[in-house]
Amino acid sequence: MHLPDFRPVSYSRTTITELMVPSYANFGGKIHGGILLSLMDKVAYACAAKHAGNYCVTVTVDGVEFRQPVEVGELVSLMASVNYVGNTSLMVGIKVIAENVKTRIVKHTNTSYITLVAKGEDDKPTQVPGLTLETPEDARRFLEAIKRREIKEHSRQAFQNEKNRQTLAEDLAFLRTERCKLAF
Repeated sequence: MHLPDFRPVSYSRTTITELMVPSYANFGGKIHGGILLSLMDKVAYACAAKHAGNYCVTVTVDGVEFRQPVEVGELVSLMASVNYVGNTSLMVGIKVIAENVKTRIVKHTNTSYITLVAKGEDDKPTQVPGLTLETPEDARRFLEAIKRREIKEHSRQAFQNEKNRQTLAEDLAFLRTERCKLAF
């Protein structure tokens, strides 16, 4: 199968809407974060696989912040679009909204970014089509995704450097100022 060199953002834009039922709720009566994460992963896969024309696997989930609770009985819509493509990877942006159909109140509950890698028939990473940016908003999201990747890599390297520098003997004194108890 030959894939086109580029596909527009609009080609793979995907929305999934699901009713939040009582079995999705935690003991506090709110929808489990894990249910929402599963739905985000599902919509990210659908969006990425459509763009790539191949099976895709999740590599990272970034920026999950639950801004507002989701209630039983609300309709949750997850809107996904490919924000960035690399050689074999795709970053999908997801906006989650919850709608109370009785009150007609719509709330933005969270935004997340999921990076996936396309897999070929040999189960190895395979090249994805480029992304045609159709609007200034598409271009802004693409540029933000590049910055997000750069900051993430910088943070990963900074943490690794700190981890390599860290010695338990030096840090035990610091631990005594935290809310933990040393039992050794």
